[in-house]
Amino acid sequence: MSTDAVLLASFGGPEAPDEVMPFLERVTAGRGVPRERLEEVAHHYLALGGVSPINEQNRRLLTALRAEMDARGLAVPLHWGNRNTAPFFTEALLEAYETGARRVVAVATSAYSSYSGCRQYRENLAGALADSGLQGRLEVVKARPYYGHPGFAAPFVDGVADAVRTSQGCHVFFTTHSIPLSMAEQSGPESRREGIPGLYERQHLDVASRVIAGVEHRLGLAEISWSLVYQSRSGPPHVPWLEPDIADAMREVAGRGIGHVVLVPIGFVSDHVEVVWDLDHEAREVADELGLRFDRVPTPGTDSRFVAALVDVAEAALNGPAYAGGDDQLCQAACCPNARVDLPVVVGV
Repeated sequence: MSTDAVLLASFGGPEAPDEVMPFLERVTAGRGVPRERLEEVAHHYLALGGVSPINEQNRRLLTALRAEMDARGLAVPLHWGNRNTAPFFTEALLEAYETGARRVVAVATSAYSSYSGCRQYRENLAGALADSGLQGRLEVVKARPYYGHPGFAAPFVDGVADAVRTSQGCHVFFTTHSIPLSMAEQSGPESRREGIPGLYERQHLDVASRVIAGVEHRLGLAEISWSLVYQSRSGPPHVPWLEPDIADAMREVAGRGIGHVVLVPIGFVSDHVEVVWDLDHEAREVADELGLRFDRVPTPGTDSRFVAALVDVAEAALNGPAYAGGDDQLCQAACCPNARVDLPVVVGV
């Protein structure tokens, strides 16, 4: 009988038009997001058939993870659960327990430290543990953010190198999900909070810097022009969020005479709706309006180096110590606090 299991913990997404609005209402519950903003985002999903790509992407990732785990002889069960749509965490934990697991390591499809990108997973997993009635019988831990793993950055190096190889001058935009300034300031453990830029931003800047360094080394270039920008803002208009927005940033570089932009979605691990709609549709429309050459680099998806990175992270969490390059200060009890209410969390390792 197995005593350990790995859970791929993800965000979830609708798989039919009638699931779109209930999904969005679950995602934004208690956050004061205006109804008109929900309807606007619902249109994005409905324009794509009412089906988010994320669940199918996770099914492919599960297959790739299973193959990598088998190749390493890592014979532990692999499960999948979502925060916002089926299969929900509660049913995933029950399934793991019923198949023999007594300790579950959750690896999230989110690479960075923030409330929504890390701690909320820990809260939701703790809630699922309570809802399933498995408290005291099943231990659940969450693997720490893996933005620093080389296997996460490597696919982006390939994509940027391909995009800039034939360019006569471009600007590279590294894009990620905007979050409220208050959340950005509180990301990570208290010892790592330094105001703005916060740990969330600094982790992204770290990834972007490593990607640029890899591209410059590969192509023999120097001083590629780049910046970190934000997308997918969804909060009330009066609440300050991280800026600049990608559309505003593209207008600024166009005004400086740059004719080619390369968008690199380092805030995401797969090409789900926020990548496909916000970049491939909305950002591309802005680029066309400005007469800019536009390239969008793929996310890691099921790239073998990224898959191996996730298995490294899971294996390290199963065995105890952090993976090489990990930050042993991350995922303390007070990391990335919930600004509204203090909820129970599972342990981060």
